[in-house]
Order: sequence, then C-alpha cells, then structure tokens
Amino acid sequence: MKRIVILISGLGSNMQAIVRSCTLEGWSGQVAAVISNRPDAPGLVFAARQGIATAVVDHLQYPSRDRFDSELARVIDGFAPDLLLLAGFMRILGDDFVVRYEGRILNIHPSLLPSFAGLYTHRRAIEAGCKLAGATVHFVTAALDQGAIVAQAAVPVLPDDTPQTLSARVLTAEHLIYPRAVRWFVEDQLRLRDGRVQLANAEPQCLFWAG
Repeated sequence: MKRIVILISGLGSNMQAIVRSCTLEGWSGQVAAVISNRPDAPGLVFAARQGIATAVVDHLQYPSRDRFDSELARVIDGFAPDLLLLAGFMRILGDDFVVRYEGRILNIHPSLLPSFAGLYTHRRAIEAGCKLAGATVHFVTAALDQGAIVAQAAVPVLPDDTPQTLSARVLTAEHLIYPRAVRWFVEDQLRLRDGRVQLANAEPQCLFWAG
C-alpha cells in the first residue's frame, strides 16, 4: 500500500478531494500525513478529523530556504512516503529538495501548461483573450512548472469572467483531475518516457469541464 504525504498552506481543498477519493474509491494507498508551513492552515483541522497525522514546519522559524527545506524533508521522511503531493503549498522549494523526491512528487497548477506558468494565471488568461483555461497535474522538477504533464482539464473562459470567477471554475476541475492522477500513480499506471508521461490504462488524460 503506497503512502502519500500532502503539503498544504491553507484550506487544502485539493487535499480534501484526494482524501475523499482515496476513501470512496478504495485505493491501494493511504494519505499518511498532511504537512503545512502555516500553523493556522484550516486544512490541518480537516485532516486531523479524518484521523490523518498532521505536522507543521513553519517557514517563518527558519533563517533561510535551505534550512526550511532541510527540516521539511526531515519531517516528510518520517512518514516514509511513496508519493509527495503539493496541494496549494505556497512555498518555492529548492533544487536539492526537488531532486530528493524526483519521480515521486506531483503538483497541480491552475493553467494549461506550458502556458501561463508562475503566478496570476487567471488574469493573464483573460487578458490574453483565451477561450479556454484550465489546470495541469505534473511531476515537479527544478524548473518551475515545467515537469512532465500527467493530466489536464480545460474549462471555458466566459465573456464576463473575472479572475475570481474563472479561478472558481478551474478549481472545480482541479478537484476532478488531481485525485485521478494520484490514483494512477498509486496503481502504477504512469510511465515516464523521454520526458513525457504515458498512461498504462485507457482513461483519458484530458478532461473538458463546462461547469
């Protein structure tokens, strides 16, 4: 049974979607721990209520990113994860940290990568006149938002959209594809070849969500 550790900074709505899917679908895996860099993260309360171990590594208590990364890795390794997930974790992780978990760390980004990597994705998509926006689950590498793509979900950009309304539509799609991608990893369905992800089963890696 694969062990999953999830990093959050706030509510952790994607974390909650993953926990619920794991339970309802009976994955051959378990969420072993939820870790936050903020002690007041509401997602920690949710996780504790599900009987999941929680921990806090407060980035404000460390004088450098390297020191924070080192302590975070120590706490993570205490839960012996097979898979590490970033779910609204609002810290940039150093290269050494990423290399430590290479091939077993996933993130979800609120755009159709490689378009709009980085911040302010929804505003940038609207300003560019995009008719579609979306979310991408990808392996994490040292290059920000450039790891191999596991799954994507596209949503329409409506004429009267604001960054807030588009964000809400994309978030709903995130809650669909992130648990699906995690389940594929747990079931050993993902293969990395030449920097691309291939899926061993016939499920679609792309979803259109009109909601």
